[in-house]
Amino acid sequence: MKREWKKKRKFRQGFARLLQKMLRKPLLHAPYTGPVNSVIILAQEKYGDAILLTPLLKLLKQKFTDTEIHVVTFSRAVHGFFRSDRNIDRLHLAKGNAWRYYRNILGKRFDLLFNTKDHPSTSFLFQSILLRARCKVGIDCEYHRGIYDYLVDLDYHTPVALKNCGLLDILGKPVQPEECRPYLPEMPVSETVQAFLGSVQERTGIGVNISAGGPTRYWTENNWKKLVDSFPCETFVVFSAPGDREQKNRLERQSRNIRPSPETANLYEAGLIAGNLKLLVTPDTAMVHVASCSNTPVIALYGTAPQDQSRFRPFLVEYRMIASKTNFVQNISVKTVADTMRNMLNQE
Repeated sequence: MKREWKKKRKFRQGFARLLQKMLRKPLLHAPYTGPVNSVIILAQEKYGDAILLTPLLKLLKQKFTDTEIHVVTFSRAVHGFFRSDRNIDRLHLAKGNAWRYYRNILGKRFDLLFNTKDHPSTSFLFQSILLRARCKVGIDCEYHRGIYDYLVDLDYHTPVALKNCGLLDILGKPVQPEECRPYLPEMPVSETVQAFLGSVQERTGIGVNISAGGPTRYWTENNWKKLVDSFPCETFVVFSAPGDREQKNRLERQSRNIRPSPETANLYEAGLIAGNLKLLVTPDTAMVHVASCSNTPVIALYGTAPQDQSRFRPFLVEYRMIASKTNFVQNISVKTVADTMRNMLNQE
């Protein structure tokens, strides 16, 4: 698996080097002063990345009210996330119906293209070349130089939301970090979730998210139960992805201080529940950024990777970040998380 990953990385880097030799674009200096009537943005593939793109969408619409915003998605999940976003004028799925995609997009010339990746990606570089735009902007890294007209020049470890909003610096409309709070596009809310929200007092419970984006990021079911049992006077709500619902149901049955909650069909429903909490405990996954949308304090559990702890740390919320001494979040002790929770709760 690791060998395969290294092969893919070498291919991406080689493809980027080839484009650099072919294009040799001189780097221009901000601000860009051309027209901004149409902007096309290449959105990353995961929910967390999608959430961290929303501040840019919101601020672009505020600063350039007549701009037509197009977003290209590379996964059906993120396409569904953005489907109801009112700040997007046209949404495109690059890996869906190829004929429809190219018919809708290749005949159009945009004023500005923005690649949101801060590292080389074959798909994103290919689309950057394929799509026609007067000006093309990327995020600075050694593999983007010579390919884009402008580069967002921020440190690699800068939070992703701020890197995305760095496009506004290039457009001569810089913003302050506090303006870059993410949001969740409105989505359907089931009657059961509405009823649950109506039955809970605002900012009282504690949420625990038992799901994660990969096997190394999971805390164990036993750890979650021990944590909840350490706070018998607190009421907890459990969040989970569809694949972890059996574990959620077991925890709700086994612990009296867990309030059973309905299954959420989308991140917007999860966000409404998270917005009612006084604290959320979650591994490094999209729920960290869902908490940012509602300014819910968060305790986030991370592995050892420094780029995850910096680029994807909680943003614009009160938080504590606990890093494992290994690549596995499960090696964070229950005592460490419980002590951190007590510290945060005692500050209220």
